[in-house]
Amino acid sequence: MVYYENLDSESIKDLLNHYGIKVCRFDNHIDIPHSFWGNPEAGRLREQLYIRGDTPIHSILHEACHYICMPAEQRSEDLIDAQGSVEEENATCYLQILLAEHITGYSRAQILQDMDDWGYSFRLGSASAWFTQDAQETKAWLINKQIINQHQIPTWKLRDS
Repeated sequence: MVYYENLDSESIKDLLNHYGIKVCRFDNHIDIPHSFWGNPEAGRLREQLYIRGDTPIHSILHEACHYICMPAEQRSEDLIDAQGSVEEENATCYLQILLAEHITGYSRAQILQDMDDWGYSFRLGSASAWFTQDAQETKAWLINKQIINQHQIPTWKLRDS
């Protein structure tokens, strides 16, 4: 598992800044506010992402991608649980895999392994199998919402509605 303290924090902040997401880091002994899963998993309230040095990168990306993929009106609500549809949850997982390659020292292969190690579950048995063999509808959803383009490149836009 790769953690925030193990990577270039500036590349993570730069990536999230594309979406207006602000990182607030706490010391490892401080509870992370607004974390759905509890420490050390990332917490999010509106555009603020709460993390610690021991927060896994996949968790940071997952919470950020919830923010990116949720409807505009929902981003301003005080939600700890993203309360998204199955399509939004899948889009969140897919997008976090794509965004992993935009963090210095991290990769698609690493996030897929971290997702499996953490316990994400997909009907084909692994994050990699889902991403490569079973996520066509999810990719289409992200393209339709203009979050990625046809070549799976992020547009750096938040979902409108």
